[in-house]
Amino acid sequence: MPTSLAHHYHQALRDQDILHQLRTHYPDGPTLHQLAPLDQLHIGGFATSARLLGLLDPKSQHALDIGAGLGGLMRQGAAQGFHITGLDITHRFSALNQAISRLALSHHTAKAHHGKLRWVTGDACALPFAQTSFDAVLFQHSLMNMPDPARVLAECRRVLRPGGQLVMHEVVGGLHSEALRFPVPWAEGPTHSHLLSLTGLAHQLEASGFNIQHSEDWSHTAIEWRTRQRQKEQAPRTAVLSPQWVFGERFMQMGKNLLENLANGAIHVVEISARC
Repeated sequence: MPTSLAHHYHQALRDQDILHQLRTHYPDGPTLHQLAPLDQLHIGGFATSARLLGLLDPKSQHALDIGAGLGGLMRQGAAQGFHITGLDITHRFSALNQAISRLALSHHTAKAHHGKLRWVTGDACALPFAQTSFDAVLFQHSLMNMPDPARVLAECRRVLRPGGQLVMHEVVGGLHSEALRFPVPWAEGPTHSHLLSLTGLAHQLEASGFNIQHSEDWSHTAIEWRTRQRQKEQAPRTAVLSPQWVFGERFMQMGKNLLENLANGAIHVVEISARC
């Protein structure tokens, strides 16, 4: 993927300000819920991450989170005992993810964190891991940034052990994908938006050797959640953390467009579990 994709994500990122904010407001370390406005930037927030992790086989100890961002899903999974490697193409995300994790793990409630965390900057089209390295692979609003999903899924298949899981909480193109309004959190315009339809995604998974076991459209729930979030974002208040610390002032337009894209059927949100 081109470096300009990384630029999309880090151009407004306030790395040091975020860490200062966390140390100032949470001197004993932030909890996972306190971090959620910053690191659960996908549609559905903390609850959808819990659902996604709930799809994992408890025996799946070693998981790879592709497009890990600031690490909300990773830390939530580690709290449940999973050992998670987070891969992201944006190095500043990987570095900030690691720094936030260190702060979060200093909180007294972090004793519940039994899983190990590892951070890697890399490209999903050429995963820097050996064959059969993982029990599970996670995607949460990340495949939509990848122009060659067939290659990415082939790499997932390679690094998964036989019988391993692939679980997704993804945005896909809807019946009215031509009406997609930009900017959205994953793209300023069409250049970095690579949405598959649900049918297209299913075909890609099957062609890559995956057997789909669970597929659910979450669009109605996503609209309700995004509506509530939009109301919170428009309320006059000073938040300790917010998506604007990552995306800057442009997030207000991104959030507005996201809700409109869901409402007009340009996008859907789906949850998928498959095995190889």
